Amino acid sequence: MATKSAKSEDIDDSSAPLIEHLAELRTRLIWSVLAFVVAMVLCYFVWNPIFDFLTQPICHALEKRGQTCGLILLKLQEGFFVAMRIAFFGGFVLAFPVVGYQLWRFVAPGLYRSEKNALLPFLLASPIMFLIGAAFAYYVILPWAFDFFLGFQQGPLALPDDPTGTAATATTAAQPWAGVVFQGSVEEYLRLTTKFILAFGLSFQLPVALTLMGKAGLVSSEGLASVRRYAVIVILVLAAMITPPDVISQVVLFSVIYGLYEISIYLVRRIEKKRDLDEQEADVE
Repeated sequence: MATKSAKSEDIDDSSAPLIEHLAELRTRLIWSVLAFVVAMVLCYFVWNPIFDFLTQPICHALEKRGQTCGLILLKLQEGFFVAMRIAFFGGFVLAFPVVGYQLWRFVAPGLYRSEKNALLPFLLASPIMFLIGAAFAYYVILPWAFDFFLGFQQGPLALPDDPTGTAATATTAAQPWAGVVFQGSVEEYLRLTTKFILAFGLSFQLPVALTLMGKAGLVSSEGLASVRRYAVIVILVLAAMITPPDVISQVVLFSVIYGLYEISIYLVRRIEKKRDLDEQEADVE
């Protein structure tokens, strides 16, 4: 009887009828959507600085080859869609912590205090891991990928003191092959860049998700290790779906996700060892 009363005091009052839970869910969704809209509007008004930041990897790769950094608009309305894409991308990134907080506020009343203490670190780790993944894509993967792709250029390239490429063209006029020079579309470049950043940011959520499931007892390290061959296939398909249609990008993303999968197995195994140790100490007491 005492145990029952202790549990009733330990858990928050969550005996509200279904309609109240639905109303609470609606409130949390409204706040999440509102946060996304506000963040999107703010990013729309400052899309130029965000654009300058997102184009730094390609600009540095072009500068290494002595080329001027410039992207072109292929369609009349492309500039507007570029601003909207940046606004959506920035709104998603800025609203991500707010959406996570609203999710926490919705599920927290139905959790015991011990469950809250176990879940809160994962909730805090999720946006941190997203930022780490996005930063890894921006500072490591994108410069390497752009440097690789630009290596397929040939023929006359613009020099630093010759932005129009006139001198380079004159010196190579006698060459018997056609020049292949990068003249990228703004929208295509942003689509590629944001896809890379979001893909790596979301991929870095894998250890958080699997470790949380291991903490809840939904998965085990032995089970994750036993389905490793199937996980490889799923990761390959996922990498092919969310990356541009080139082998290099798919292999890089596959390597990162598979590495995170192995890290998840290690973290789940540590949780299991700690759980077994706690159970042994409880049995001794």
